[in-house]
Amino acid sequence: MIAFFKALPLGIVLTLVVCLFMGSGGATGGMLNIRSFHIQVEQIALDMQLYWSWMLFLAGTGLSWALIFMMGD
Repeated sequence: MIAFFKALPLGIVLTLVVCLFMGSGGATGGMLNIRSFHIQVEQIALDMQLYWSWMLFLAGTGLSWALIFMMGD
């Protein structure tokens, strides 16, 4: 169970990096289904665009979990 919680941040980072490059190029990634989200917070003048894919997140987290689980604690 600890290996899964260690794998979550790695899955998030992998998803953000891959989606950043693929999404900014205009690709949806086919089965990855990369989507664009617009985030705007007026109180702190934040206006940004975020790319995310739940399928890539699940695959990246699963891969990270398997590697950490095989290494042992």
